[in-house]
Amino acid sequence: QVLLVESGGGLVQAGNSLRLSCAASGGTFRRYGMGWFRQAPGKEREFVGAISWSGGSTDYGDFVKGRFTISRDNAKNTVYLQMNSLKPEDTAVYYCAARSYSGSNRSGEYNYWGQGTQVTVSS
Repeated sequence: QVLLVESGGGLVQAGNSLRLSCAASGGTFRRYGMGWFRQAPGKEREFVGAISWSGGSTDYGDFVKGRFTISRDNAKNTVYLQMNSLKPEDTAVYYCAARSYSGSNRSGEYNYWGQGTQVTVSS
């Protein structure tokens, strides 16, 4: 069983940055591909980004357009989401998720989920 705990969310003004962290425990972190998803009120869960077990492969949702960067530190069992140039439409609960080895843009392919962290971007 893998436990994922997100942190780093909060309230920021548009144009600013936030870095989310997701700490994993209970499993062998380097064996897991990691993903970030988000869900705004009244909307479906949306793919943000994913990273392979080694960090050598990343993928992003179309809306990211170079503003977000996903990375991982296997020595710290942590995956990060650096979010720059934030917009009010980025307001959502952000979730990290884990699956075996490779990342995926499909939420149904992930086995483990964190509880989420709220990001609110004011205009």
